[in-house]
Amino acid sequence: MSAPSAPQLPVTVRMFRQRLSATPRGARLARRLAVGQLNAWHIPYGSDASEAVALIVAELAANAVTHGRVPGRDFELRLSLVPGSVRVEVTDSRSGSRPPGPKDVQAPFPLAESGRGLLVVDAVADRWEVLDREPPGKTVRAEVDVPQWWSLVGRRG
Repeated sequence: MSAPSAPQLPVTVRMFRQRLSATPRGARLARRLAVGQLNAWHIPYGSDASEAVALIVAELAANAVTHGRVPGRDFELRLSLVPGSVRVEVTDSRSGSRPPGPKDVQAPFPLAESGRGLLVVDAVADRWEVLDREPPGKTVRAEVDVPQWWSLVGRRG
C-alpha cells in the first residue's frame, strides 16, 4: 500500500486570450478587456491588483502597437490566473530588436516624450521578462501578485 500523495496546485486556474488589431483602438480595448476579465475572476475594479494589471496591459499593448506592429498582423493579449498571481502576456509579430529586459531598462532623458512604458511595467509588476517567440516575434510577460489568491480558485467564473 502506498502513501497518499499530496494535493498538487493547478498550474493555471483560469485563462483569457484575445487577438487584437495592432492599432491604438486595439490597445485601448486590451486594457478594457483585461480589467473586465479580472472582475469576472473576482478581482474587482479599482483593487490594487486590477489597477496594476490595467497599467501593465496599457503599456505593453501600446508598445506592441507602436514598436511591434507588422502591417496586417494582430497582437495577442493573454491573462492567466496562476498560483499566487495574475500573469499578463502581450505578444507581437515583429522580429529583430528586442525591448530591454528588467535589468536593462533605463530612464529616458527628462524632456523625452516617450520611453517610459517599460519603466512603468518594471515599477508595477512583481516579475517580468521578455521572451522570443516562434514564428518571429516576442512576448513580454509580467506577473502581479494577488493577495488571497487561493480564495479565487474555488469560485466559479
